[in-house]
Amino acid sequence: MNKRTRTLATALVTTLALGATGCSAAAKTGGERPGRNPATANLGTVLGGTPQKGGTLTVLSNQDFTHLDPARNWVMGDMDFGTRLLYRTLVTYRAAAGPRGSELVPDLAENLGVPSNGARTWTFTLKPGLKYEDGTPINSRDVKHNVERSFSPDLPGGPDYAARYLAGAEGYQGPATGKHLASVKTPDDRTIVFELRTPFAEFPYAATLPTFAPVPPAQDKGPQYDNRPFSSGPYKIESYARDKQLVLVRNTHWSPGTDTVRKAYPDRIVVTMGLKANQIDDRLVASTGPDASAVPWDKLRPESTPKVLTVPAVRARLLAESTSCTEMVQMHTGRAPFDDVRVRKALQYALDREAVLTASGGPALNDPATALMPGFLFGGKQPDTLGIPLTGDVDKAKQLLKEAGKADGFSTSLTVSNGDKAVGEAVQQSLGRAGIKVTIETVDPSAFYDTIGDTKSRTDLVYTGWCPDYPSGSTFLPFVFDGRYIKEKGNSGNHSLFRDDATMKRMDQIAAMPDAVLAGKAWRELDGQILAKAPTAPAVVERKPLLIGTNIAGAFGHISYGGQLDYATVGLKDPSKSAN
Repeated sequence: MNKRTRTLATALVTTLALGATGCSAAAKTGGERPGRNPATANLGTVLGGTPQKGGTLTVLSNQDFTHLDPARNWVMGDMDFGTRLLYRTLVTYRAAAGPRGSELVPDLAENLGVPSNGARTWTFTLKPGLKYEDGTPINSRDVKHNVERSFSPDLPGGPDYAARYLAGAEGYQGPATGKHLASVKTPDDRTIVFELRTPFAEFPYAATLPTFAPVPPAQDKGPQYDNRPFSSGPYKIESYARDKQLVLVRNTHWSPGTDTVRKAYPDRIVVTMGLKANQIDDRLVASTGPDASAVPWDKLRPESTPKVLTVPAVRARLLAESTSCTEMVQMHTGRAPFDDVRVRKALQYALDREAVLTASGGPALNDPATALMPGFLFGGKQPDTLGIPLTGDVDKAKQLLKEAGKADGFSTSLTVSNGDKAVGEAVQQSLGRAGIKVTIETVDPSAFYDTIGDTKSRTDLVYTGWCPDYPSGSTFLPFVFDGRYIKEKGNSGNHSLFRDDATMKRMDQIAAMPDAVLAGKAWRELDGQILAKAPTAPAVVERKPLLIGTNIAGAFGHISYGGQLDYATVGLKDPSKSAN
């Protein structure tokens, strides 16, 4: 490690630590004075005390997973579940509530990686004694294999950090053809070396992603691997009936001596799928019988909020960490009429964010979005870049439509997840005021990202969000607005299909900056510049309200996983009271 790299890394860590502090402050206030928001009383705390070992943890879900294959897993909740229970990555996040949850710790690797060549080369050494569920050893070639799988056209939807940063990766199509990446070297069973095309001091954060989990080539079944990932974590799959139930049991070859993060308290974890969201809420409010040992997969429904916040004993079981995710209406900028910036700006002005916020659960569980990146990347609060009133400005929207030759309005379609139907209706009604007639198409949550990721057949508008993979603008703006990484199928992040040469040139300039503080300032400036070009209309920054059962212990919303429950530490107060 040369002096320049050490200085760069030190500046980065300082910046990220400040960012995490800002995130915590924003989460605790939620735009209000501390203590005024009843939903946030448990922020930064662990509910239920320390779990006892044993029993069955039940997860009540209204959906199946989008993907559990680590090469394809890039949805925040799925990443949390997969990397905390089924497979380990080179690096991971500390299992801690509040800001400490943003701290990196070694996982499969002995340390956070050793940079050289000006942070263009990163070397990781695996811990000794790591094993899969069948007792066979985990080696560096298995990590390389999964990194290479992430390039496969038949495995779309996963993180594309490898494609963006590895040297010589252009045009690579995965290992199925017998070709391998020369920029990923495995000189022995425990060493893996990544050679990058550009300096990347944040690479240890990227190494927390499922792309950097091991997959043994002998177990790789291509797209079918999604149904049965081979375990390197504390649990393995006993059975998986898609859209119905997933059952995890202990992986007896996982060694806690090599894992400082995962506690593996329950004996079994059962995910019951296909339930109605309101049914899940009612069962957890009542918390009787086996439901006392249950947690929800998805957030509390807005209509269930009064049942929780008005009853102190129930409210005491509510987690509501900030997701740090900006929800937005993304417009297909390559398709008329949204190829006209005046039409896109009209939508920004027509959108009633107050109505969207109400449909999302109200101000106790959401903050209105006034920028693209979440507040903690601005030091605590988003700037009000455009200055549009919270309820919109219909007259201004109509004026812009008239200038674009759309004085009579037009018809379009919006895709939302089933759980966001009320949000879709709020968008529909607010845009209708300006003459934009919206048809809503709802999609099952497990199929939502595959649907909107099909760029040929998707609707003009989609309502979705983006969460930073770690506390840096480099993991938000490039992934949502860099047109060079748009895919015909399995497209992620850039659902506005935004291609702007000046924006992409500036992204490259910022990414090459050696000073992380100056880079952070530049990302914040670019945020406003992109917003002025109107590829999206920011709506809200959500919290993740999760109501846990009365027998649950060790529960908190993890800030690095979008406020989702940290499955590394959750368990039961009394295992004997759980389902068999």
